[in-house]
Amino acid sequence: MAAAPTAYLSDVPLFAGLSGGDLQQVAQAGDEIQADAGSELVTEGRVGREFFLILDGEATVRRGGKEVAKLGPGRYFGELSLLHRGPRSASVTADTDMTLFVLGQREFAGLVDSVQGLAPKLLIGLAQRLREADARTYTH
Repeated sequence: MAAAPTAYLSDVPLFAGLSGGDLQQVAQAGDEIQADAGSELVTEGRVGREFFLILDGEATVRRGGKEVAKLGPGRYFGELSLLHRGPRSASVTADTDMTLFVLGQREFAGLVDSVQGLAPKLLIGLAQRLREADARTYTH
């Protein structure tokens, strides 16, 4: 049985600063979907419009056709697509049947507009992610 989205959302840096109530609103704004093994969930180079959180199952991430990561429950991808419609940096394919939580850019924008105080909390989460990425750049 798949976990509820709220069990994992606080582990996503973008949402890490949100309260339990805010996380519940994020969970209510998205949808749970099923994906069959072998399904390509996102395609490298195509414009992204949604965020995915794995509730059950496993997937493989490929960049330039080369495997770069395996993902399982609690892992996520596409969160930057909530903020900007840029091209996907990798393809993700379901290795097993999967249950995913999906939050679209439109639903996310609605949350930011309607939930008081959400935007500053999200900016703090984004700043944390940028700092971590910056630190990795200088330590590798």
